[in-house]
Amino acid sequence: MTATHILLLIGAYFIVLLLISHFTGKNDSNVDFFKAGKQSPWYLVAFGMIGASLSGVTFISVPGWVEASEFSYMQVVFGYSLGYLVVAYVLLPIYYKQNVTSIYEYLDNRFGFVSYKVGAISFFISRVLGAAFRLFLVAIVLQQFVFDTWNVPFELTVTLSVLLIWIYTFRGGIKTIVWTDTLQTLFMLVSVGLSIYFILQQLNWDFMDFLASAELEKYSKTLFLNDFMDKNHFVKSFLGGMFITICMTGLDQDMMQKNLTCKTLKDSQKNMVSFSLVLVVVTFIFMLLGALLFIYADKFQIAIPMMDGKAKPDLLFPEIALNSGLGMIVGITFILGLIAAAYSSADSALTSLTTSFCVDFLGIGKKPENHQKRIRKTTHIGMSLLLILVVIAFKHILDTNVIDGLLQVASYTYGPLLGLFTFGIITKYQIKDKYVWIVALVSVSICYVLGKLPPENLSGYVFGYELLPLNGLITFVGLLLIRKK
Repeated sequence: MTATHILLLIGAYFIVLLLISHFTGKNDSNVDFFKAGKQSPWYLVAFGMIGASLSGVTFISVPGWVEASEFSYMQVVFGYSLGYLVVAYVLLPIYYKQNVTSIYEYLDNRFGFVSYKVGAISFFISRVLGAAFRLFLVAIVLQQFVFDTWNVPFELTVTLSVLLIWIYTFRGGIKTIVWTDTLQTLFMLVSVGLSIYFILQQLNWDFMDFLASAELEKYSKTLFLNDFMDKNHFVKSFLGGMFITICMTGLDQDMMQKNLTCKTLKDSQKNMVSFSLVLVVVTFIFMLLGALLFIYADKFQIAIPMMDGKAKPDLLFPEIALNSGLGMIVGITFILGLIAAAYSSADSALTSLTTSFCVDFLGIGKKPENHQKRIRKTTHIGMSLLLILVVIAFKHILDTNVIDGLLQVASYTYGPLLGLFTFGIITKYQIKDKYVWIVALVSVSICYVLGKLPPENLSGYVFGYELLPLNGLITFVGLLLIRKK
């Protein structure tokens, strides 16, 4: 596919999104923007959340991770499943009972103003970095395969990407996103299925041949049980995955905002449980695709693409889909899948950041009613500009696989949220609220230092995603120390 073909395809795709936005954003009200009028069908939310959870990171970065880490990521995904049950049956009942718009309002009700702001700030930093990670991934693909052809600078590519998201979300907000996520998830799954089908054809395999092949065996080790010191050990990955889900879904305004648009708590729980089961299957298919890409690249001598002088396994999928002769269908479905996967996450992140900033920092509900819509729209523009700046910064500082980097960041930024919510739910203590920010800062600092310690200083132990529960535990202990008698 030529760069012009890709650009025309992207343009057609966004016309469809704009049509959806037109019909879902007619009211242009804050109620629809923040809560979709609490009328979303649970099955629609569940299906759309697949795309939002997987995002462009999974679509490209998980397949690119297979060569270095085999199927070890599935250990994390198994932990996700248990985490989703905790979200469905512990956290969702609390949010529905308190009828919150921002889930961090719970911390205000439970502890006080400072705890509320610490929780909101933790989410804000986490979601800005997470959304930027995802947008960065799609931006470098578009840059490599489209805009470099016309010498368009990376900064302009990022700006255009965020501008397109802003255009179709600024009126309908979460109400629009519930519907666009459904379409985007469909495109993403179709793309993966067709890519596997056409690559298998080129290799003269059917699917069962592939599963039985010696080539797959080189990449398919899933359970790592031998060396507990290793970062990928099963126990560390499983527990890390469970707590990542509790934090990045259950304590995350982005993901919870969609669940809170369901009519009832029961509908929201059905959405969460069914989604958790489907996610395991879908992620495994992505791992199979990753192995297939490296097998195909090895057979046809396709080199891993370079960017800024470094090999980028994240770019292998687009390289094969667009430049290896698999045909126009694979190219078209890949581009649709990539854009769908990336924007299904980024658009909801932009909306949730706008919601959190309006509710948690600006107190929009206390403002004069005739000013509230203007505040929301101005904030939406501000959040868009912030995302642009952070994505551009990543180009110069990011030197790791994108999904690995995303999960590492979550280990630090979501820890205080985990500790605060756990303490609030399982104890009846009140705390000296004014000291909570110190507890959070100390916890994050300790975990950051531990994560950066050389393995030889820890008898060969390498910290992985278990830093997240450890971060939450340190925060919990700190809250115990500042509890009121």
